[in-house]
Amino acid sequence: MTTANGSGLLVIERILRDRQSIWQQIVDERELGKLTTHMLASSAIALALYGAVLGAFHSVLMAMTSAVKLPLLFLVTLAICLPTLYLFNLVFGARLSVRQALAMVMVAITVTAMLAVAFAPISLFFLITAPDYAFFKLLNVAILTLSALVGLRFLTGGMQVLNEHGLLSPAAPAAVPATVPAAIPAAPAVVAPAEAAPVEAVPVTPISAVPAAVPAAVNGGMTSTVVAPLPTLPPPPAHVPGYGWDPGARGIYAGPRPQRPPVREGQRPASMTLLYIWILLFGFVGTQLAWTLRPFFGSPGQEFALFRSIEGNFYAEIIRTIADLF
Repeated sequence: MTTANGSGLLVIERILRDRQSIWQQIVDERELGKLTTHMLASSAIALALYGAVLGAFHSVLMAMTSAVKLPLLFLVTLAICLPTLYLFNLVFGARLSVRQALAMVMVAITVTAMLAVAFAPISLFFLITAPDYAFFKLLNVAILTLSALVGLRFLTGGMQVLNEHGLLSPAAPAAVPATVPAAIPAAPAVVAPAEAAPVEAVPVTPISAVPAAVPAAVNGGMTSTVVAPLPTLPPPPAHVPGYGWDPGARGIYAGPRPQRPPVREGQRPASMTLLYIWILLFGFVGTQLAWTLRPFFGSPGQEFALFRSIEGNFYAEIIRTIADLF
């Protein structure tokens, strides 16, 4: 059974159905060791099963050795190319850790391995019904290529999520706190003395404003309080979009509103560009290592051998196989 962290072989189900939680777990660096271990075990078992189908074209012994060599091919390629990916990101200021980079690449390898093993019944069908060496070899090379392209698509998608969280860009400089000017104390109010000359009473007019107290002479020089209206204030000016804050609110600011720096659409950090270069490097290293570890299929006219002599290259062999097929 799968858990919240995607344990066992069913980790692929979580990657395919809930990939956003996988990306978020990698961003937060939560239990990456456990997640990477599950993906490693899942991909190794899946690649071993598919390798056994490849080697079954020749013999049982070849099937056993291919079941070991195919997982080894992917893991050794990862060990060779992972430091390059990590250093590429460091050079351009990315804050991606080694654990995060490893988890991202393991997602791609896990998807590739699971898609390849999903094609295993089709490969086995053609092995039984049309046991042609050239056709069987090209068919499985096409299956592995297609599976790898889908897996690398997951890798680029995950890296884009990390880029949205700022992990592929240099750390932003610390913001300088704005200086708040000290409040200017209000001028003290001037109070008329009680001995001031008497003034005439002001008629009271009902208004909604807050009344003010005005001294008046009553009963031979004694003063009393008479309520006088305050002048009606004009309504606040209409808010001008893009200039200052709302004048009706407290803390009116008359200057221009601070603007955010413009963000250019389609802007891509250098680390994302280098990711595509790294993918090409990963492909070249993987194909050359596969040529070094051959045979995986086993030519029907030759005896079993664990390894062949290193001569030629992978691409020349594919072209020669296509020519032999047609």
